[in-house]
Amino acid sequence: MVPWASLAPTYDRAPRIVIWETTRACALACRHCRAEAQPRRDSLELSTAEAFTLIDQVAGFGKPLFVLTGGDPMMRDDLYELVEYGCAHGLPVSISPSATGRLTDEAIRRLAAGGIRRIALSLDAPDAAEHDAFRGVRGSYARTLRSVRVAREHGISVQINTTLSRINVHRIEEFGDLLAGLDVAMWSAFFVLPIGRATADMCLSAQETERAFARLAAVAEGARFDVKTTEAPHYRRYLMQHAASAPPRERPAGAAAPPLRFAGIGDGRGFVFVSHQGDVYPSGFLPLRMGNVRERSLGELYRDAPVMQRLRRPETFGGKCGLCKFQHTCGGSRARAYLASGDAFASDPSCAYVSTAAGSLAHV
Repeated sequence: MVPWASLAPTYDRAPRIVIWETTRACALACRHCRAEAQPRRDSLELSTAEAFTLIDQVAGFGKPLFVLTGGDPMMRDDLYELVEYGCAHGLPVSISPSATGRLTDEAIRRLAAGGIRRIALSLDAPDAAEHDAFRGVRGSYARTLRSVRVAREHGISVQINTTLSRINVHRIEEFGDLLAGLDVAMWSAFFVLPIGRATADMCLSAQETERAFARLAAVAEGARFDVKTTEAPHYRRYLMQHAASAPPRERPAGAAAPPLRFAGIGDGRGFVFVSHQGDVYPSGFLPLRMGNVRERSLGELYRDAPVMQRLRRPETFGGKCGLCKFQHTCGGSRARAYLASGDAFASDPSCAYVSTAAGSLAHV
């Protein structure tokens, strides 16, 4: 077993994951959209030349994961040039396209030819009716499943992203059953935040989040794909806590290990987000602007911005997050803390646990 509790990377010098919002244009109308995507591209998006400069800088970080997202990156006419340029510079490039008419079999073939390592596709319900209603376009579910198959035929690893909310959290086991029949490498469950088009009534309470963790862990136990969370870093704490207390047993043949390879990555801590206009944020969900890559290098903004530096020091956080023994492998969702209180360094209100004086965990 990996000694998770002993892993406390600081990521002071460079990020391990760089997300670039290539555009905010998208043909879907998703109920939760962070970017509040629009049908047309913004004239102030980074140009192709500016994007190449950004890629040069990212490649200088030691080959972090470089993710092209949006909106829908397929809306950019220069997308294949960008993919080829990034891959030619040795970056592991992933893409998160929308399941629209632009995501054709030929488009996926070209992405594979350009060197794309992984494609992240969204499924927000395990059936067509509910998924298509959530995404706002009929046929999105069927196109997503077809794209999974075509991507695998071309050798692209597939990640499924699911926005977990009160709308669909009761269907976690159904998602697991669906994904068991698909050849996917990872299931990423995004715990929705009240930002963009998402509303507070969609978000899970701390107790609901904890129950969701238990159900995700149960799916992961027998799965042949990794299960991870986004904006719920305390899932790491849950896994660590329960691994420590559970009796030893054999993992099913072929089952994946918990994906804690980059333990403790979080907003500004191993992770950085670049907007379509070049603005730099600790993440796409934490709206604290650090600067713009048109004015300063991404490396300088990541390393030197005071907010970024403090995000890498969870022992300085307020409330129970600053006292928690899991602070370096979890740290709490900084975006959720900010959206709830206006303070990015406050406690994460979606966590149901607090460290006691004896170092054990107790319900809040």
